Amino acid sequence: MNKAQFIEALAARLGSDKKTATTSLDAVLDEIYAVVVKGEKLTLTGFGAFEKRDRAARIARNPATGASVRVKKTSVPAFRAGAEFKAITSGAKKIAKVPAKKAAPAAKASAAKAPAAKAPVAKAPAKRVSARSVAAKPAPAAKARAAKAPAKKAPVKRAPAKRAG
Repeated sequence: MNKAQFIEALAARLGSDKKTATTSLDAVLDEIYAVVVKGEKLTLTGFGAFEKRDRAARIARNPATGASVRVKKTSVPAFRAGAEFKAITSGAKKIAKVPAKKAAPAAKASAAKAPAAKAPVAKAPAKRVSARSVAAKPAPAAKARAAKAPAKKAPVKRAPAKRAG
């Protein structure tokens, strides 16, 4: 699920429009960002905790060349899931189903006006096929074999690792 799909689900759950759901979600995320950037810990009981973790400067190794690289100190966001979130994820606890709120009156009116049954779909007439056009096209079996064939990988050239001395 991406952000747009999440906003649609949130709007349906709240019984509001996408604009309101987007504004709400963005406000929540902005507040989480602000608290974590300050270095404070944000705990949502049952859900989890957001915090800022500082990483010290260190010397790392470039895996491609084996060369040592200095890495500056930095801060990274961290999330620890809460007990309720872990229980729901593992299946030990079920999510309480909350029915979606009723849709806006305008949406109901447009749904009521829509026809209940769909009209039958008209089929297009069959195309005439000449022998010449059939010979030019690859056979369906050849297409299937080409689609199933695995992609060939180029051999990877690796530099020998340098020993730390």
